[in-house]
Amino acid sequence: MCLILLAWQAHPVYRLVLAANRDERHARPSLPADWWPQAPDVGGGRDLAGGGTWLGITRQGRFAALTNHRNLRLDAPSGESRGGLVADFLTSQQAALPYVQQVSAQRTRWAPFNLLASSGDQLIAYGSAGTAPPQVLRDGVHGLSNHLPDTPWPKVVRGSAALHRALDQATTEDALCTGLFALLDDRQVAADADLPDTGLPLPRERALSAAMIVDPDYGTRCATVLLWRHDGTWMLQERSFDCAGTPTIMRTLRHP
Repeated sequence: MCLILLAWQAHPVYRLVLAANRDERHARPSLPADWWPQAPDVGGGRDLAGGGTWLGITRQGRFAALTNHRNLRLDAPSGESRGGLVADFLTSQQAALPYVQQVSAQRTRWAPFNLLASSGDQLIAYGSAGTAPPQVLRDGVHGLSNHLPDTPWPKVVRGSAALHRALDQATTEDALCTGLFALLDDRQVAADADLPDTGLPLPRERALSAAMIVDPDYGTRCATVLLWRHDGTWMLQERSFDCAGTPTIMRTLRHP
């Protein structure tokens, strides 16, 4: 994922409200959200190149998601597939905090990443390019793109404000989903003065500043909404997009 907006323990019905966009090369093979044949209790998409996933949740209430950390000035190893971190957590029995602490101790095995993980009672956030250890995320609205958690990149700031509005205004689950997908479809690029400096040429930095990136080579491949209720039930909905930004596939998973 390259944009994750979430409300953790900030809604009377939902433990987690999440809206996320996965940005990736259109040529990279992947599968849309579904129950995994080799792990039937896990729901999410699959990266066929690396074998992992960018976001998933289980029937037992294990959730994880990941974004890459973008800084071309870092001397970063290619390392193992970062999506394997999400898949490994979802198919394990380990609690989220010790799992992420273990990952932190071995962080040089992977190129820089940001990881979210929950085994139900806590949501853990960790950015491997920073110096802070894994943190228990406080209740409230948070945003994550391709820098450390809650770094105020333009798409994170705009998206977090839109998430607050969606939570305040929606009176039904359908209305909330509509509002979340709308904020993920925001194609406005940031003003040049507000752009982060990650080492990319300015035109590329500008193009990547939108929540929804439309590009023939690298862009938003899918948008995901997850509504995880306090009673443990959840609904995950995913929209896939082609290189023109046109929706192609809609998938919905529910538990139970």
